[in-house]
This record gives sequence, structure tokens and C-alpha cells, in this order.
Amino acid sequence: MQNAVLIAENLYWLGGSDRKLSFFEGLYPVPRGISYNAYLLMDEKTVLFDTVDSAVGDAFLNNLEAALGGRSLDYLIVQHMEPDHSATFLRTVEKYPDVTVIVNKKSAQMLAQYYGFCGERIRTVAENEELCTGKHTLKFLFAPMVHWPEVMFTYDGISGTLFSADAFGTFGALEGSLFSEDYPFEQAYLPEARRYYTNIVGKYGVQVQAALKKTEGLSIERICPLHGPVLRKDAAKMVEKYRLWSGYQPEEKGAAVFYASIYGHTQSAAELLASALAQKGISVCVYDVSVTDCSELLAQAFRVSHLAFASVTYNGGLFPKMETLINDLKAHGLRGRTYALIENGSWAPAAGKIMAETLSTMKEFTQVGETATLLSAGKQEQEQAILALAEAIANDIKK
Repeated sequence: MQNAVLIAENLYWLGGSDRKLSFFEGLYPVPRGISYNAYLLMDEKTVLFDTVDSAVGDAFLNNLEAALGGRSLDYLIVQHMEPDHSATFLRTVEKYPDVTVIVNKKSAQMLAQYYGFCGERIRTVAENEELCTGKHTLKFLFAPMVHWPEVMFTYDGISGTLFSADAFGTFGALEGSLFSEDYPFEQAYLPEARRYYTNIVGKYGVQVQAALKKTEGLSIERICPLHGPVLRKDAAKMVEKYRLWSGYQPEEKGAAVFYASIYGHTQSAAELLASALAQKGISVCVYDVSVTDCSELLAQAFRVSHLAFASVTYNGGLFPKMETLINDLKAHGLRGRTYALIENGSWAPAAGKIMAETLSTMKEFTQVGETATLLSAGKQEQEQAILALAEAIANDIKK
């Protein structure tokens, strides 16, 4: 059985979805699974853009054979060497022994490292080099560290198609349709695209901006990523989101409150802060860092302008889940945020100081208000400190 889907004139999708996968890259939960995309251009020469993960390898090879319809495969363009896109590489080149493999120098090195593949069947291309396949001319745009060093995009000016490797992808299996406009963009598509970008690509904002600059002036009708739906009507929206995220600019002026609580007292303080902010007309969301996966917390930190951290002191240090979150924010290079702090401790409270020590070293991170300190359970004067903190945050957002 095959499911090669025509997505534009002479252009087929050949991928598949894995709904059994629990953690992408062994780290990020994917409750809705993941898709692996490959594409085939049928011109005077036939061109395959990448392969897929072994989880959908059989389906992919069946789709490829069906779409080729008895023709040979002339070119295989390797845009990204990560094994979820190259695991079926050897099966493909063994099935089509006359194929020419198009790579850049870094990809060629990785092909040898992963699969021992080298030799005459490889053609190495340079930045901006073009490949004529008949009616179509493909141009190669290097996109190093988006999010591996060998990544490149391929642009087809005839159809206005940008084959974008992992860029503009998203978590989530495909739900029948191959096109993003068939999904509720703000509700279904964007949150997982944001979580995908911030966690996997987010550290490399400078490199993403450099790659985006190379696409300026191109007429892009569709973007074909290696994960998630093909972008047509939503292509410009996603490019704009990438500009914001790669520049570490918030999408929204608002607050996210992250709390770590053991017996509920720190949670109460966080809830009071959030309630006070909402009453002042501030958009706010609240997360228990012990319950919500860090990948979602990171995505929300990228989304909003102001971050509040409320944590207990634990073994003389910071509560482990809060420590993980703050270190993750730093590791991903988030910058340009305003933050507020609430700490709790029955004796020797230290959480606020420890959080500030890390956050203050992050680029363009600025504290607003005084750190609010609870001693065990909140008292009236501590409630007033939290309300004052809400006032400071709200004023800063509105200014």
C-alpha cells in the first residue's frame, strides 16, 4: 500500500507519521507523535529531497517507488544529516544504485561517519550553486546551525518552493491533510511549532537570522519542512514568527508565572501574583514546574515579555525543577526579558538569591520590583509585598 501525495505540479510528499514515539530526540514529549517528510520532484531528472526515520522507512520506500512509476531516481539531495532524516539513506541508495547524492562538504563528512558512504556517487555543491533538472532549477542555500552545521535549504524558483530542512517544522503527526491551513493555526499548529523551534533551534537565533536573510527577496509560494505540514497560506506567518523568535523578541506583552511549591504555600503566592496581574488587565499564564514539561515552559518564556519565578528553598539551594528551568533558559540563550522573583523558606531562604545569580547573567535580563520573601506560609505583610510586585510588573508592561 502506498500514499504518495501530489502537493504541487510534479511534486510529491513521500513521508509518514509515527504516533508511537513518546520522546523526540529522547527528550521532548510528543503526545501527538511526529511526522517525517520527504519530497520527490518529477522533472526531466527525478529529485528526492531527504529520506526519513526508520520508523516509517517501509512506507517511505513504497511511496517513492509508486511516485517514480518505474522511472529511475537521478538525484538525492541530503539537506540534513540527523538520523531521523537519514536513517533510510542506505536503503535508498542501494535500491537506486545509479542515483547521484547531492551534499555539501559537511554533509559528505557526516555520510562517511554515519554510513561509511563516500566515492563517485557523491556530488558536492557550494553555497548558491544551482542544479538544473529540466524545467526546474534548484538553488542551494546553506543554513549552518539551523540546527546542525551541515544544514542547507533548497529553493525552486519555478514553483516558488523552499525545501527548508528542519526549519519551519513542528511536533505532531499529520492528521490527514498535508497543509497547515487545514489545521487551526493558532490553536493546533502554532503552539507545537513554537515548542519545536524554541527547544530545538532556539539557541541559534543569530544563525536563524542569517538563514532568513538569504531567503529575502525570494518568491516563496510554499515551504516544505521535514516535520509537520507544508506551509502555503501560513508561510509568511511562520517566517514572521521565526524573525521574532530568532531575535528573542516576545510575541506578546504579558506575564508567565512559574512556581515550584511543596506544600502549597509558594503556589498560593504565585496564584495571588497572577490574580493581581489579571485584575490589572495583564495577560498571564501560570505553570507548576513540577508538572509541566520543561519544553513547554521554555516555549512560554519565549512567547511573553515578563517572567515571574516563585520557588521554595530546597536543601539550602533551589528546588530542582526550578533550577532545571532557569538553566534551560540560559542554555537556550533567551534574552531581553524582564523578571520578578518570589522566594520561600522556613529557615535561611536562599531561592531568590540563587535564581537572581543565574538570571542576572543572562543577556538583557532585567529584574523588576523587589524579591518577595515568604517565611513558611504567607502573612499579611508578605501578601502586600506580592501585590506590590504585581503593581511593578503591570506598570512595566504598560509603560
